[in-house]
Amino acid sequence: MARLTISLPDDLHLALKETAARRRVGLGDLVAESLVAYGVKTRVSAEELVRRVRASSGLGEAEAIELAAGETRAVRRRR
Repeated sequence: MARLTISLPDDLHLALKETAARRRVGLGDLVAESLVAYGVKTRVSAEELVRRVRASSGLGEAEAIELAAGETRAVRRRR
């Protein structure tokens, strides 16, 4: 597993620690869960998303990738 060092404002760091304690999970687990909820995807999960879109839509590979990328960008802009 990779390690990462980040800098956070003190109040956000405290909120992160409190949330992790309340949920009884580690800080790293909470950060990883938050990244997934934000839409950060591994290459494998992104490829699976494209595969599902193609299967249900009948789109070609390039069209499915374009659609998936557009939807991902739209979700991120809303946040």
